[in-house]
Amino acid sequence: MLLLGCIKEVSDYELALSLPNGLSGFVPVTQISDAYSKLLTKQVAQGELLQELNSLPDMFSPGTLVRCIVTSIEKRDDGSRSVKLSIDPKKVNKGLSSTALAAGMLLSGSVLSVEDHGYLIDIGITGTHAFLPHQKAKNYIKAVKKGPDLKIGQNLNCLIVEVKNEGRVVCLSIDRSEVAASIATERQNWALSNLLPGLVVKARVQKVDPLGMKVTFLSYFTGIVDFMHMDPEKSMSYSPDQVVKACVLSVHPTSRAVRLTLRPPFLHAGGAPRQLPGQRLGAVLEEATVKAFYKQFGAVFELDDGTLAFARLKHLSKTRKSFKPGAFKEGCKHKCRIIDYSLMDEMCIVSLKHQIIEAQFLQYQDIHSGDVVQGKVFSLKPIGMQVKVAQGIRGLVPSLHLSDVILKQPEKKYNIGDEVKCRVLECNPGGKKLILTLKKSLIQSKLPVLSNYEDAKPGLITHGFVVCARDFGCIVKFYNDVKGLVPKNELGSEPISCPDKVFYEGQVLKVMVLKCEPQQERLLLSFRLSSRPGPEDKWKFTPKEKQEVKYQIGQIVDVKILKKKDNGLEVSILEDEDNVVAWIPTLHLSDFVATSKLLWHCLQEGDVLPGVMYLSDKGEHIILSRKSAVISAVQEEQVVRSFSEIQPGMLLTGYVRNVMPFGVFVEFPFGVTGLAPKVSMSDKFVTDTKDHFVVGQTVIAKVMSIDQEKQRVLLNLKVSECSSGDSAAESFALLNQYFKELKEIRNLLRRGDPSICELVPGKRVHLVVQDVREDGSALFSSSSVTGLTVTATRYHLGDKKVAPGEKRKAFVLHVDALTSEVYVSLREELLKQRPKRVSTQFLGLCLSACLA
Repeated sequence: MLLLGCIKEVSDYELALSLPNGLSGFVPVTQISDAYSKLLTKQVAQGELLQELNSLPDMFSPGTLVRCIVTSIEKRDDGSRSVKLSIDPKKVNKGLSSTALAAGMLLSGSVLSVEDHGYLIDIGITGTHAFLPHQKAKNYIKAVKKGPDLKIGQNLNCLIVEVKNEGRVVCLSIDRSEVAASIATERQNWALSNLLPGLVVKARVQKVDPLGMKVTFLSYFTGIVDFMHMDPEKSMSYSPDQVVKACVLSVHPTSRAVRLTLRPPFLHAGGAPRQLPGQRLGAVLEEATVKAFYKQFGAVFELDDGTLAFARLKHLSKTRKSFKPGAFKEGCKHKCRIIDYSLMDEMCIVSLKHQIIEAQFLQYQDIHSGDVVQGKVFSLKPIGMQVKVAQGIRGLVPSLHLSDVILKQPEKKYNIGDEVKCRVLECNPGGKKLILTLKKSLIQSKLPVLSNYEDAKPGLITHGFVVCARDFGCIVKFYNDVKGLVPKNELGSEPISCPDKVFYEGQVLKVMVLKCEPQQERLLLSFRLSSRPGPEDKWKFTPKEKQEVKYQIGQIVDVKILKKKDNGLEVSILEDEDNVVAWIPTLHLSDFVATSKLLWHCLQEGDVLPGVMYLSDKGEHIILSRKSAVISAVQEEQVVRSFSEIQPGMLLTGYVRNVMPFGVFVEFPFGVTGLAPKVSMSDKFVTDTKDHFVVGQTVIAKVMSIDQEKQRVLLNLKVSECSSGDSAAESFALLNQYFKELKEIRNLLRRGDPSICELVPGKRVHLVVQDVREDGSALFSSSSVTGLTVTATRYHLGDKKVAPGEKRKAFVLHVDALTSEVYVSLREELLKQRPKRVSTQFLGLCLSACLA
């Protein structure tokens, strides 16, 4: 079958083509032309690069229209079909003969050789020699910007200018203006046996129906224009006997069915279809309006920007059984996602399937080195394990990366279909190459991802894996094929005579960058992290040091409250013979600002607080902190101890020191401070910085850049940028800590005012109206709420008229322990609701509340 296709992607080994009706196919490097295949064979035989052999990216560009022929259709392992194509002129033009050639004809050709006055062109017709003069090629060469000359194997859309010696010699032109003006006519003697896609013709409309129209052209040819290929601006105005300009899209060899398009970009030979803006692919659209539904094909939608999109039948519902045609009447709205763009149809391809709309990744370009991804085991092979990450995206886990230890029988641990969590080691979208690891030590690492040599700054500490251990040392590899050398003298604090007996291939270790030369891609590393004291030697001091520095940052102590002050607690450190006095600022009682104030309110002098961390020694007081996230960061060594250790890309836990109109200052343990400018504070537009952050709030910040001279650090606080990979686990850990602290507060409240602990949002209580205010709100009292101010606003009284002394049943909305105020509602719709189990949605709302 002959088709007109548009180049979608170009790689070293194949061309990916967009075909009509949302289909796609591939042209292998061996199906370009005879001359190009001979050069490939010669290069393989000689074992060295040939100067005259150019790569496919040097000759082809995305967006170019080419004629092609289907050579085979193969079934893949996942059940989908792969269409193999050829653009070799011998196959595409096989229906033509020397005697059939005529001036004005348009056909495919390929550069055979470069001569003094022009080029010999292979048009695939035996006994015919085709010549392209330099004069007829210079405008095209200038426009395509692929070098000063055409290259052997380059595919061309050729116009026959002159035919000599009964078709044995033809003169060609590829001048863009001449090609664009060409129209196929009856005088060119086209027949069904040699009709080519890409020919522009004048056609007469025979019949119009909802699925398309039937047309006649070149006197006696009949063709079909389907609904996707009518001109969108004229689709409702076509009528029988109307003459239109059309372009041949495909010719079927056996049925002789010819399909055409009326879309404007194809109506000038050599034209190019419109491209989809890169940011649109993968976009989720909340409302797409149904324009038309075709029960055998799918549905056409109008998107938010007015463009049209098509969803195949299988993408309209999860399964065929769940499909409801009634939901696709004209005007119905649906949520969808743009999953592809058909260049040949100039139309977005969308899906309504929930799993596709919610998918994290849609194409290889969405995946980056260091990303943590979920996938399913697809197959187990000697070289490793294939993992399906998403529809059309597969990755390879090499045998070395199936586990932290080498697995001799991986089939005993993994089964086809198993869910696995991986981390991306390398992703090459152009070559559709995705390399993954299942090593837990790499997946769970919170150290910076080293994916290029430019980021390898001296002092950077990160995780890598050993790929080679020899007498000279170890070769350690990171992400994106970045690798470096750990020389023998940097393997450990003690001399190691035989590195291959201590280290093994695949072993994950912490390494520190000593020196890097990015241009030469040379990296010198060390396993000795002596410049950064480890937890085991943190408290090893000489007697003199112990006198000068009694406590160190990160040390955990228990304290007793001596005195409550407006902005914090004065405490004494227990089990200290000198009765050292320290200070806990109110905002350091918890990671959550609201909880900090509640804890200060509930705590009393004499209370003991366990597990408090030494934070700093400023002025006359030792400063302590009870922020669990900050304590965890210090204990897990996810901190920087000095400005020199900071590297771009690091994720650091700190707390807001100051909120200014231009940004937020964040302080980290060990005293390092950075600024998050207004533009990097939130994923939402920031009008007033004080609406987004408050002083004392615990935050996770990403280091964007550093200025060594001015000792300045620029930070990013956007949630989308500051996740370490497993955002769900982080969120639930935070939520768990929040509820733990609320439980602690509840227990503290019980010893002072137990009644307030019994009141929780959603509880029904019986109250007595005490007073009705001028603004319409009411005050209540009851034996169960002694000492509390209970209020219902005018809205929450509903339609009921209340008077002092009346008994009413109320619904608890909110309890403010700080002010001892309780807010209730008398509205019937709330009182009639049955108590519900806590849902994940509710947990999410709680999380939002505790982060606010």
